[in-house]
Amino acid sequence: MKILVTGGLGFIGSHTVVELQNDGFEVVIIDDCSNSSEKVLEGITSITGKTPIFEKIDLKEKDDVADFFKRYHDITGVIHFAASKAVGESVENPLLYYENNIGTLVYMLKELSKKERSNFIFSSSCTVYGQADEMPITESAPVKVAESPYGNTKQMGEEIIADTCKVTQGLNAIALRYFNPMGAHPSAEIGELPLGVPQNLVPFITQTGVGLRDELSVYGNDYPTKDGTAVRDYIYVVDLAKAHVIALKRLMEGKNQSNYEVFNVGTGTGSSVLEVIQSFERVSGKKLNYKIVDRRPGDVISAYADTAKANEELGWKSEYTLDQAMKSAWVWEQKVRNKS
Repeated sequence: MKILVTGGLGFIGSHTVVELQNDGFEVVIIDDCSNSSEKVLEGITSITGKTPIFEKIDLKEKDDVADFFKRYHDITGVIHFAASKAVGESVENPLLYYENNIGTLVYMLKELSKKERSNFIFSSSCTVYGQADEMPITESAPVKVAESPYGNTKQMGEEIIADTCKVTQGLNAIALRYFNPMGAHPSAEIGELPLGVPQNLVPFITQTGVGLRDELSVYGNDYPTKDGTAVRDYIYVVDLAKAHVIALKRLMEGKNQSNYEVFNVGTGTGSSVLEVIQSFERVSGKKLNYKIVDRRPGDVISAYADTAKANEELGWKSEYTLDQAMKSAWVWEQKVRNKS
């Protein structure tokens, strides 16, 4: 069975390609390499022994998307990662985000709507919840007004898919709302490699630990949390990748209860920024240089998942601890910087 993975050379996308290939699927990757590298193909091949088909396509080019589906008419499922993902950048350049995240999704769904049957997994985010009223966050928690254009594109993306599923017979979709992905493949052949200054906490920690950054800024220590720092749900990227394969199989085997479903994907445990720093210090044996600075606008206080629905209906559960995931991120960072 041939599966299309858009953004398949990115952080989560590449790990999902590995899990798909290890499960016997044939994978076609579309990526424009605007935030990734073709070198990732070598890592995927090294891990799985198979090189996925790769098409360098900009999904903003509608005609190129249509041409792809004419050439690959035997695609049986799509996992859609391709999107811009930096919250700060989205505030500064909202039109880029609306064009790249919404336009490309529409073009993809238009092509899938022409097929007799199609299965679609959407890369969504816990940002759709904003600052939830209760912890842990269930899938029935209200979707709040988005804090950023990035968050808004995830909310709008879910609405577009739900609306399309209502009127398109044969289209089945699942939106996976991730919490905070982290770590690297155990082989250290692929991992998170942000271009420029990292937007996420863990790569900033490991880059500081390896000497690439002078110090880590901790944004606020006056939150109403256990140690005053913001709390998030950090999920190991391989656990997250496996959730995509399980969700795809659910659609292919007709086990979905409706043609549009939503699942949280997290560990169910909230970890504060200071606890994540302490995890790094435990697994690396190094003290991290950090300082407390003012809160960052738009940051929520706390966000961690209620994973009961994914555990029970998908039969999926996260397996790695925070320390195990952090260790993989640290091994990867050292390898990338040739310091292992």
